[in-house]
Amino acid sequence: MEQNHTILWEKCLAMFRDYLSPEQFDHWFKPVTAISYKDNVLNLNVPSPFFVEMLEERYFDLLSKTLHKVYGPEVKLFYNFNQVSNEPSTSVSIESSNPSSAVAPRPGASSNPFNRPQEDADIDAQLNPRYTFENYCNSVSNRVARSIGEAIASDPKCKTFNPLFVFGSPGVGKTHLIQAIGIRIKERNPRSRVLYVTARLFESQYTTALKNNRINDFINFYQSIDVLILDDIQDLIGKESTQRTFFHIFNHLQLNQKQIILSSDTRPSQMEGMEQRMLDRFKWGMTAELEKPDYELRRSVLTQKAKQEGFDIPEEVIDYIASNVTESIRELEGIMVSLGVHATVLGVGITIDLARRVLANAVKINLRQINFEIITQEVSAYYKIEPDQLFTKSRKREISDARQMVMYLAKKHTKMPLKAIGTRLDRTHATVLYACRNIEERLPLEKKLQEDVDSIESSLLS
Repeated sequence: MEQNHTILWEKCLAMFRDYLSPEQFDHWFKPVTAISYKDNVLNLNVPSPFFVEMLEERYFDLLSKTLHKVYGPEVKLFYNFNQVSNEPSTSVSIESSNPSSAVAPRPGASSNPFNRPQEDADIDAQLNPRYTFENYCNSVSNRVARSIGEAIASDPKCKTFNPLFVFGSPGVGKTHLIQAIGIRIKERNPRSRVLYVTARLFESQYTTALKNNRINDFINFYQSIDVLILDDIQDLIGKESTQRTFFHIFNHLQLNQKQIILSSDTRPSQMEGMEQRMLDRFKWGMTAELEKPDYELRRSVLTQKAKQEGFDIPEEVIDYIASNVTESIRELEGIMVSLGVHATVLGVGITIDLARRVLANAVKINLRQINFEIITQEVSAYYKIEPDQLFTKSRKREISDARQMVMYLAKKHTKMPLKAIGTRLDRTHATVLYACRNIEERLPLEKKLQEDVDSIESSLLS
């Protein structure tokens, strides 16, 4: 029984319209009509042989997947056109899957829309070679986002996290992370078409293409990418025409199982001025937040930067900077560079006094004086015990753990000798030393302990 081919073809056209720019749809698909559909054979009427070439060279993936979805995987496609304009008697029918078709495809094109030729992968990925996973410091504040990024890079065929939407405040490491994914993918598959681009550059390229009447070339290029990494997508807010074009590119890549990685300084739900249909697609995959760097991450970044720059920096200087520069990784790296410049120009070593002078001109210094009493208050509040219990002989696990935490933080954030810390808690110097070493050894291994230290230190430094 012949199905209502008109309704089925209208469904196809609706899908084409959703995945293409208005210009592409109006030019290449609006003139195509369905003649019949029977016994899994679909006959389409096209204006000319040239249309057959263009549809199969440029849109075979979209065409094949859409027909499979609407008509089923057994569908066979035939094109019909008049060899002489307005002369039905000259009509010719060509089977799409027939390689001996009377219409010879252009070099590199396929006569079968279900068999896509190998794309040329030789493009500049625009990736910064310094932004690798190896150079990306790890901590509780970025562990989830990093794990997802490494999963994508290790298995690009897995589309569980597609798209990946990474958001966080400026300077927390978004650009480094998303480029690290691209670099790892290129390392494992050099022919993969990976492209990193900022939203501002994308907008500029779009405007130029529009001005030069090359929108189709612009869209075709971006639709050929295997892994598209778009940074600072919030910069497209208010750019309605660019958003529409990116929407069609996004749909095409998603349909063809290509990886999309986006970054923003805000979560999708807060992106006012972005089309709702675009926001809905951002939520299809995985949304991961990069939080402000915690204390341990700040120390790691500073230590790594000092090593890269060849600076000899005392631990107390690292601790001082990490305690006072808390907003972003970018700010930490800037402070380190500034310290190096000051030390070189003045001909002095990097000391705590020099660090104070540099930071005084760059950031708001944390003026809260941390002492033993403040530490005991914050620790007891965090563990929900009475402060007086810390000074008893109790060996209960919760009290003993809290007491060791006080010893560790007092050693780290005050100038008290170990003996003085022990005296305050009625413990020996050796007990304090054991407690500090115990926590230091457990920290890299125990996530809960890391979270405890970060939370208490945040209270101490706020």
